[in-house]
Amino acid sequence: MNDIHVTVVGNVATDIAVRTTASGRMVSSFRVASNARRFDRATSLWVDAEPSFVSVSCWGALADHVAASVAKGDPVLVTGRLRIRQWQDGEQRGTSADLDAASVGHDLTRGTTRFERARSRSAEAENTDPWAESARAA
Repeated sequence: MNDIHVTVVGNVATDIAVRTTASGRMVSSFRVASNARRFDRATSLWVDAEPSFVSVSCWGALADHVAASVAKGDPVLVTGRLRIRQWQDGEQRGTSADLDAASVGHDLTRGTTRFERARSRSAEAENTDPWAESARAA
């Protein structure tokens, strides 16, 4: 079976929830609201369509970086594997769109951000800068 890979453009609709699985793996999750904006010629106004909500899960280093970098309300682009899921809770039934993120970033068409490279865990553990030796040698 082939996976469906998509990119969703929208706004973070919830606070970032961070947890650690029983196996010790970090996961962060949030929801993205995305809606189309169209020009209504009859009224000469821009009109927002109904929003679509997608649940996003980030794993490992991405989970850590998202928790440190993204907040509710931020405009983002999320790329990953889409899963459409049917659910039932008692009498209620529904469908949800879940995205297992491969990449998350701020939408730079709507603002600016500053990138900061993450240090490797081994460099943090040793409290050393892996590039310092190269800089001194140059």
